[in-house]
Amino acid sequence: MSQKINPVENFVSGFEAIRATLAGNDLPWLDSLRRSGIGQFEDIGLPGPKVESWKYTRLRPLEDTTFRPVILADREAYIDQVPTVLPSSSGCPRIVFVNGFMRSDLSCLDNLPEGVTVESLGAAVARDSEWVETHLGRIGRLEGQPLVALNTAMMNSGVVVHVQRGVVVEQPIQMIFIAGLTEEPVACYPRNLIVMEEASQATLVKLHAGLGVSAYLANAVTEVEVGDAAILRHYRVQSENIQATHLGSLHVRIGQDATYDGFGLHIGGRLSRTEVFARLEGEGGHCALNGAYLMKGREHCDNTTVIEHVVPHTTCSEVFKGILDDESRGVFQGRIVVHKDAQGTDGHQSSNVLLLSDKAEMDAKPELEIYADDVKCSHGATTGQLDETALFYLRSRGIPEALARNLLIQSFVAGALDEIKVDTVREAMMSKVVHWLPAKCFLAEEWTEE
Repeated sequence: MSQKINPVENFVSGFEAIRATLAGNDLPWLDSLRRSGIGQFEDIGLPGPKVESWKYTRLRPLEDTTFRPVILADREAYIDQVPTVLPSSSGCPRIVFVNGFMRSDLSCLDNLPEGVTVESLGAAVARDSEWVETHLGRIGRLEGQPLVALNTAMMNSGVVVHVQRGVVVEQPIQMIFIAGLTEEPVACYPRNLIVMEEASQATLVKLHAGLGVSAYLANAVTEVEVGDAAILRHYRVQSENIQATHLGSLHVRIGQDATYDGFGLHIGGRLSRTEVFARLEGEGGHCALNGAYLMKGREHCDNTTVIEHVVPHTTCSEVFKGILDDESRGVFQGRIVVHKDAQGTDGHQSSNVLLLSDKAEMDAKPELEIYADDVKCSHGATTGQLDETALFYLRSRGIPEALARNLLIQSFVAGALDEIKVDTVREAMMSKVVHWLPAKCFLAEEWTEE
């Protein structure tokens, strides 16, 4: 009878085995940061149902699968065609990682404008370790966050984006992470750092794609600093394979009159959980956290967000739409926190879900935590089925039932996708939604009666 391996012990021993090979291992400050991370992870362990924010999600894949750290040989996996969010003809800059390692042969960063740096974490540490030291680990906290602590210890890849003061980046920049192309279950730990200086603007599109069928763990952490009067449009797609476990943690700090416009589309993975922690630290700041998730089979998707209004006169909005089919499960936990001195806060949150099966399940927990008296905040959550009246109306016009259902689903999800400000990105996201649908779905204007 085989003995089950303790996942915490497994990760800690994996860290000791690869510590000497990690980027910047010879830098005292980075080695100290890594050791602090593994120490806190070992002390806390994996989060379980006794932790309030984890009561709806259990990390079973980490309990029944042993993940080894990726090795250099894993980067040589053959890629026939790089998956993208935007059309390949768009010519947008892109940086590509395969099984946790950057692939220069698949990346294209030649056409970046002056004042913009996009490089791997390892390259950034080697080029300017002092600059990285002043930003890395300053936004994403380790305390009480064991998965962030584990990533901090093991971070072996990731993107560093630096947009200098006043620079406006016209084209979207793509960050693509490809996994699932190994024979054994592996773990990748991307650590992304995005720094937008004062009055800069950029659009970043991140894709996690599972091409193979192997099981893997993606424990990704992204730290974002949006400087005063800066605008960051940050769009994310999680399209992992059916055996994947995707654990993402996003930490955002928003300055005065700055805007963070975020959207996440989730359409895959055995288990996925995305945590977003945003702090509005400058008056006039705005944070948009929107998303959509489409789950089938026995997939599990968890979106957990916390937006903190620290100073007066800030705004936020959240719109999440979910589609759950078969025996899939969705979780939405959204909390807006208004601090004592944050008068004039305006925050709104909504979660709407369609259940396409009697066996699908949704858990929603919207929260407002308000310590100021001059605020305007609201939240709401709904879970239901397709409108039978609307379905009957479409069928009475001669539209086949499968197509009618898909048109209603597409229209429902569009309510979230409409929050995306960049037309090309919104159209690309809708294309992914259409391809997810269970039967071929045409846009309404393309359908005609035979």
